[in-house]
Amino acid sequence: MAVSRKQFLQLLAGFGLATVAGCAKSDERVKVGFIVKQPEEPWFQNEWKFAQQAADKYGFELIKIGATDGDKVLAAIDNLATRGAGGFVICAPNPRLGTAIQQRAKANDLKVMSVDDRLIGSNDQPIEAIPHVGISATKIGALAGETIAAEAKRRGWNLAEVGLLRISFDSLQTARDRTMGAQEALIKAGLRPENVYDATQRTSDTEGGFNAASPVLTRQANVRHWAIVGMNDETVLGGVRAAEGLGMKADAVIACGIGGSGTAEAEFAKTDATGFVATILLSPRQHGYDTAEAMYRWIKEGVAPAPLTYTSGQVMNRDNWQALKAREDA
Repeated sequence: MAVSRKQFLQLLAGFGLATVAGCAKSDERVKVGFIVKQPEEPWFQNEWKFAQQAADKYGFELIKIGATDGDKVLAAIDNLATRGAGGFVICAPNPRLGTAIQQRAKANDLKVMSVDDRLIGSNDQPIEAIPHVGISATKIGALAGETIAAEAKRRGWNLAEVGLLRISFDSLQTARDRTMGAQEALIKAGLRPENVYDATQRTSDTEGGFNAASPVLTRQANVRHWAIVGMNDETVLGGVRAAEGLGMKADAVIACGIGGSGTAEAEFAKTDATGFVATILLSPRQHGYDTAEAMYRWIKEGVAPAPLTYTSGQVMNRDNWQALKAREDA
């Protein structure tokens, strides 16, 4: 069939564009997405910071996206596919989005691994096919409880007379596991189960902790000594501020946070000690740098991450926080 000059030029142009596009694709850097549920929180800011360090070292592009609900998560996955990412790391706003996330990732030919909160499938079980880097929440909580028990002993408190304020966010399994782990450790050390007071929070920030704690502390005005636990540093600090607002001094409160965030650092840096005596330092470096590196290698080299990795924590207080943070940031 004869081809006109116009048709020939169109075919030639199409071939050239296809060739250029193909070359461009082969020259593109690996792109890794990193989706977090609460981008404003210090923990996730630090995860992003360390993930960026991995990107700088290995030369891949890191695409950071905050997604606070299910619709935004699915839109973020589509966005990553449009931008040419090969996979993503995610801490989802609701672990039960697991099946939807897995299906959307598959539809977009994207690799996926979870961090912090493990994704749950339609059978209410963890999705084992998605690699996960997380925290043994119950053990971390137990360490917080043991830290409080040790401080109570140092102060000469009788744990049987201490009230435990458990600022709870039980709709999130990780939060429940952390606070129940702390509660169980304190009961084992001598706290009476009937002296546990739950304060249900609506948000996981300091304001949320304060609003949950205030009415509970007010109702239990006869309790002289308080232990306070929660899902993170911000929640626990809210409980401490609520106690202070009711006139309780630092020597009447032993609170242990979880995270080792800037919130805890600011509290430890104060000239006068407060009831916030310690936190369990978690490693955003491992959760940010290591997961981003693992995803990069999975995309680039076809080396899949370990199916399940749990990280541990360290007790951080006014005496050692600067040394621990310096080592973490090195």
